[in-house]
Amino acid sequence: MSADRDWTTNGRAVAVIVAVLAFAFLGSRGLWDPDEGRYTNVALNMLARGDWLIPHRSFEMAHWTKPPLTYWAIASSLATLGVNTWAARLASALAYLVSAWTVGRIAGRLMPGRSSIGALVFATMLLPAVASQLVTTDMLLATCELLAMWGYVERRWGDGRLRWSLLMFAGFGLAFLTKGPPGLLPALAIVATELAAPQPRRVLTFTGVLAFLAIALPWFVAVVIEVPGLLHYFLGHEVVNRVASNEFGRHGEWYGWLVVYLPTLLVGTLPWIVPLARSIVASCRVARGWHTRVVRQADDKRFMLLAWIVLPLLIFCIARSRLPLYLLPLMAPLALLVTLGFDDAHPVPKRTVAVWCVVLFALRMAGLWIPSNQDARAWAAEIRARVPGPISQVIFVDDVPRYGLHLHLGAEIENVAIEDRSSLATVNPDVDEPIDRELADPDVAGAVWLTPTSRWPAVQSRVRSRGLVAQPFGSPLHDRIVFRVLHSSASATPQELPCASPCSPSH
Repeated sequence: MSADRDWTTNGRAVAVIVAVLAFAFLGSRGLWDPDEGRYTNVALNMLARGDWLIPHRSFEMAHWTKPPLTYWAIASSLATLGVNTWAARLASALAYLVSAWTVGRIAGRLMPGRSSIGALVFATMLLPAVASQLVTTDMLLATCELLAMWGYVERRWGDGRLRWSLLMFAGFGLAFLTKGPPGLLPALAIVATELAAPQPRRVLTFTGVLAFLAIALPWFVAVVIEVPGLLHYFLGHEVVNRVASNEFGRHGEWYGWLVVYLPTLLVGTLPWIVPLARSIVASCRVARGWHTRVVRQADDKRFMLLAWIVLPLLIFCIARSRLPLYLLPLMAPLALLVTLGFDDAHPVPKRTVAVWCVVLFALRMAGLWIPSNQDARAWAAEIRARVPGPISQVIFVDDVPRYGLHLHLGAEIENVAIEDRSSLATVNPDVDEPIDRELADPDVAGAVWLTPTSRWPAVQSRVRSRGLVAQPFGSPLHDRIVFRVLHSSASATPQELPCASPCSPSH
């Protein structure tokens, strides 16, 4: 079949497929905690406070685990399109579209005539297709890194104009503003390629460095000046501890990389695992001749792709904080490696791709119907069914907060503890404030509280010690007591107390 009749090489056909994959069922599923709820909650607090400089997880407590670009993107979408799940996920969907397009541009430069194939391979890989509908930093990070690498590809193998160097450094600046130092990992491949196969065009330019500094640094400088101890937190907690310790409980064992990343690579690259394996084997054979510079320079495109995959992956394996989505930025070079392996003897499996697209849609539909304890929309419905009246706050006591409730209930989310832990951390503490401070709030009656059933006696005792009444509603929700705190004179009548003590959980 000629190329112009093959839908896998037709740009318009691929664009339609990618657009449908990006937007189908985008807002149909409720936010899933913890990640989707946390990022959306911070964005909503930006809008509520009118403070776009300092991210906040509650109205009073700042949140410093990530730089602000993702929050800015989500907040902009929510402000423009309304507070709903579709708007919350739009930034990820658009980043997925831009990523697929950019992979196509890189493929067209490295492998002329295969632009649409490259975009199609990336867009239909399972990990990018799933991440396109998740509210996290990872899809936006992958896009910023891709833009940087596209700039490098065009600078080296394209027309070499200065604008491509600017794009490269601007992309890395945006990646740094999305996730900090991990956003610079693809630069390792650039350094390795330039050392192994030198070329006359300069990659490091003064204007490019200025572009990076102008994008990446102003926010960090502003908040470090504003918040004492923040620089130490960024460098010590968010960089050193994530690399060198298992403080975050993210598979930090010596074998953790194997447990997390091997399944992610095998499953996340579906349905292209066989073409990928074939291309890796072919690349390993070719790499035997890379001991001489002349051979490396003749095959510098393949060298760059392998360095783009292997060097960041090595860092991910060494670092002791490991999650599947960390590998999302590697899906682009993997897709390009797959594209490189297609030829007349190994054409694109069109029937497999068509069936796989149907599978992806089926998976998304299943996600709408299969109940999940992570679904904040379901939690919101259960709370509304139990608690009458308006809800101004949802306060979690000695529990993991469900920040997705902010969007689905329109209520501020707070995280408090019976013990006062304020002296344990000055930046990004585990809890927002001690329970006594929250109980002193004159608007305490407008809040709904949740606490694990195991903590209920201690919570009741502390509330009574403040001259207040803890009134539970309904049976426990996922092993948590749902209650309001009232003044004794305003406590409910007996018929409003369907559960005066913990009942058997119904969920």
